[in-house]
Amino acid sequence: MKNVAIVGSIAIDDLEGPFGSHKDVLGGSASYASLASSYLCPKTKLVGIIGSDMPKEYIGYFEKREIDLSELTVAEGQTFKWVGRYADDLLSRETLDTRLGVFGDYSPKLSDEAANTPIVLLGNIHPELQLHVFNQLKSPQLVVVDTMNFWIEGAGASLAKMLKKTDLLVLNDEEARLLSGQHSLVIAAEKIKAMGPKYVCIKRGDAGATLYYGDSVFAVPAVPLSKVEDPTGAGDSFAGGLVGYLAKQGKTDIETIKTGIVVGSAVASLAVEQFSVAGLLNVSLEAIQKRYDTLCSMSSFAPAQLD
Repeated sequence: MKNVAIVGSIAIDDLEGPFGSHKDVLGGSASYASLASSYLCPKTKLVGIIGSDMPKEYIGYFEKREIDLSELTVAEGQTFKWVGRYADDLLSRETLDTRLGVFGDYSPKLSDEAANTPIVLLGNIHPELQLHVFNQLKSPQLVVVDTMNFWIEGAGASLAKMLKKTDLLVLNDEEARLLSGQHSLVIAAEKIKAMGPKYVCIKRGDAGATLYYGDSVFAVPAVPLSKVEDPTGAGDSFAGGLVGYLAKQGKTDIETIKTGIVVGSAVASLAVEQFSVAGLLNVSLEAIQKRYDTLCSMSSFAPAQLD
């Protein structure tokens, strides 16, 4: 087993949508990802910043999961705030307000232990901050990077620099099309790989996820769910489950990554069934295993000779 470091935002969110209105709930890419990872890898390190207004209850969520908070900075001021509204179909969302608070001046200085972490997830944050962290890493075995439309459109030059250093890029289908300028996801993945990443994983919501590597493709479906309560942290939970599994196995070869994609999908399916991070607070390995087995049974079929 190896250590994993997860760098990203820790937020207090206000959300509106078909699920109603919820104020001051825990959010942020690093929150979801670290909680997801902790079930696979007990050596999960959270790198981020919170303000003095962060409820102790929320910090307790991380402590209960025994997530390493030695790289968590607590600063006087307000925690990063995101206010968003979901469409009735939960497939799209609108940002109503963003208040960076203490996150606006965040420039972490990694400890020697954090800098030597072999597996690192750079969550959905400004590419310049991702680069700042990456440049402190000693000799990472695998660097996984997440991004979003906002950075693709508003920080393209910085993102291009980050992509050159990225091993595995995780993004959704809309973001892949925007980044590549291509509608076909196959062509989009090839264009993105040419920008630097060795592997490109494109998430497609309830259609699953696809990993593009070399000249090959690996696809996993999504767990069929009768109810989705809150999709906010789906992608971050997916990435956290993926890196947590890789760290648990202590390997980053392509077969382990492929299995990690399935594990990430299983964990994400648990996260979206409850609001905020609630779906990740009392998970069991047995529950993740059950979802994993469901995905395997959905994707397994016998070869056939058709002539």
